Amino acid sequence: MSATNSSPQLQRELGVFGATLMGLGSIVGTGVFVSIGIAAGIAGPAVILAVAIGAIVATCNGLNSAQLAANHAVSGGTYEYGYKYLTPAFGFTAGWMFLVAKTASAATAALGFAGYLLNIAGVSANWVVPIALLAVIIMTLIVLSGIRRSNLANTVIVSATLLSLGFFILVCLPRVTVVGIDNLTPFFTSSPGAILHASALMFVAYTGYGRIATMGEEARSPRKTIPQAMIVCLLLTMLLYIAVATVGIGAVGVDVLSNATGQAKAAPLEVAVRSVAGSSAALVLAVGAMTAMLGVLLNLILGLSRVLLAMGRRGDAPRFLARLNQQQTSPYWAVIVVGGAIVALVLLGNVKTTWSFSAFSVLIYYAVTNLAALRLSPSERLYPVWVGWIGLISCLFLAFWVESAIWQVGLGLIVAGLIWHKVQRAVS
Repeated sequence: MSATNSSPQLQRELGVFGATLMGLGSIVGTGVFVSIGIAAGIAGPAVILAVAIGAIVATCNGLNSAQLAANHAVSGGTYEYGYKYLTPAFGFTAGWMFLVAKTASAATAALGFAGYLLNIAGVSANWVVPIALLAVIIMTLIVLSGIRRSNLANTVIVSATLLSLGFFILVCLPRVTVVGIDNLTPFFTSSPGAILHASALMFVAYTGYGRIATMGEEARSPRKTIPQAMIVCLLLTMLLYIAVATVGIGAVGVDVLSNATGQAKAAPLEVAVRSVAGSSAALVLAVGAMTAMLGVLLNLILGLSRVLLAMGRRGDAPRFLARLNQQQTSPYWAVIVVGGAIVALVLLGNVKTTWSFSAFSVLIYYAVTNLAALRLSPSERLYPVWVGWIGLISCLFLAFWVESAIWQVGLGLIVAGLIWHKVQRAVS
């Protein structure tokens, strides 16, 4: 009997609406509030194209994730798909890269939250790390309290986030009508390589949809719920990101967004609104940004803990990580370990490094997703096979356009993880 079947199962509580909110809570956050500034500094106005490229890649990956989750609805996402449709080595690599990538993303979200808070308060960046650590601790406690309470918090966070982004567009749009396209031209001020680099970074801003796949064991009617929630999330997010990038750059220019994204204290959209409409409007935007970061952090802790749950069940991680609380709603040891790992990365205090490292790791993760989707039988397949090929090739291609030091360290971690996995299997 498999570890999945012999262990306590999570209750199926999530419908399409709840799963969609979970996806939006994971997607809309760090990418739109922080990484647009990072990517704008790399690609110039063509960051808008990078946003579109990231959306195309994410759509292919989302469709493949959806059909995999619909056919194999357990917590763990591509970690489980790799084992079922490929080999244990692929499954472990996916799980390992998910843990690495999303821990880095969670640390970036916590640092981003602290950056916006301190920027609007006019406080020194020296307080970024302590504030970020406090945010991680609070979100970890919310997840430990169970999925129902996490859903309630997520609903509030997503609503505030979307309202703040709508506010950003409304505030900046009048400036765009006055300035025209001056800040958007020339459009191509960087090399094709820089645009691809920015595309890799912006792709990460969409990857929260994978959070829905890791909730497969907790979704009602997963074959219907998961694909619908993913597609809705991607369409909404794609339109929102393009609107924010276009209006933001059109209103204040690339340099303002780029310069407002420091190593630790990053608040590009807040700075943009402040320059257009003053401190009161900036405060409104900052509140939405901070709730977005908390939403990302909340959902990443949930997703990471579910992958650790799956790895603990199989023995790829210590088995105590598979223990659930008495209500069978939360893998409490996995949540605690995830919180500790995020704390460790927050102590680095560098949003650019953590976000770039997340980009490489998550692209490798989704390369495994697409490869697994190519192994689906015709009866299992929901979408054409070419969707899998486009997703696989584009993920592997973009992964190596991040800084060379980042992907070199990433490859080293993959090798180290596989060695550890082989030793563990030999010992077992």
